Amino acid sequence: MKQISWGFIGCGEVTEKKSGPAFNEVKGSHVEAVMSRSEDKARAYAERHHVRKWYTDAQELIDDPDINAIYIATPPSSHATYAIMAMKAGKPCYVEKPLASSYEDCIRVNRVSEQTGVPCFVAYYRRYLPYFNKVKELIDHGTIGTVLSVQVRFSVPPRDMDTKSGRELPWRLQPEVSGGGYFYDLAPHQIDLLQYMFGVITRAHGYPVNRAHLYKAEDTVASCFYFESGVVGSGSWCFVGHESAKEDVIEVFGDKGTISFSVYEYTPIRIVTSDGTRELTVPNPPYVQLPIIKNVIEHLQGIGTCDCTSQSATLTNWVLDRILWKN
Repeated sequence: MKQISWGFIGCGEVTEKKSGPAFNEVKGSHVEAVMSRSEDKARAYAERHHVRKWYTDAQELIDDPDINAIYIATPPSSHATYAIMAMKAGKPCYVEKPLASSYEDCIRVNRVSEQTGVPCFVAYYRRYLPYFNKVKELIDHGTIGTVLSVQVRFSVPPRDMDTKSGRELPWRLQPEVSGGGYFYDLAPHQIDLLQYMFGVITRAHGYPVNRAHLYKAEDTVASCFYFESGVVGSGSWCFVGHESAKEDVIEVFGDKGTISFSVYEYTPIRIVTSDGTRELTVPNPPYVQLPIIKNVIEHLQGIGTCDCTSQSATLTNWVLDRILWKN
């Protein structure tokens, strides 16, 4: 493919600034059509972003002969279905994270990708951001010596919308739609980054609980995990914590120092060694998905290789499901 004409399935919040505009920023790529089950939403998005076509039916968009690649930006429960539909139509797809709402659905996606020979990519875009690549560079260059362990700490207060019920409850808190609670929505980026930096996690155990009883999904999670590289890790996530406990940090412990960084706040990278403490500020591009989208497009054009595939993304779902006792 030299010219990539994208069809969007889903046109929600993530497509407005994080991803959507980036598809038109890369040479040889443009957005041809968007789809939403809401006619008003699809039409409004198309008009707002100067997209030529809009649909309310995913199959009609996939069958459009002017479209040769699909971006899936819906809640996780429909990722596998739409990805399989796209690949069976011979059209590569780029799927929002996590790849699916369960490890089993990830396996289904991989099987179809292998059978059809059509690639499926997943939006673990943090692997491609300068901020996290600087962290990886520091670790790989031995700035803190041999890495011994890593710790994830994440805590936020509940949101006002978390007290809603029924259909008004955020989809991220409906396990049948999202795969779990906020853990299944936010932890994937953290787990994927850790595997990007330290290798595959081969053992994972977790303790998911619901402490505040605002909704049915887990609101507090503790875990431990083991990487094939020999590094050990632990994590704690709380989505109903007090404001004073708010935290977003991954801390890497080496035999010559520590490195700490955030995943969502992009706070300065902090390095502590025997030489003292220093902090690095590393800016990211305005459209945070631009680097990975460019990589995906160049892969499809035959001038690059993107390793953020459905196969690599499945490793993250396996860890998530182990921690939540889903497999």
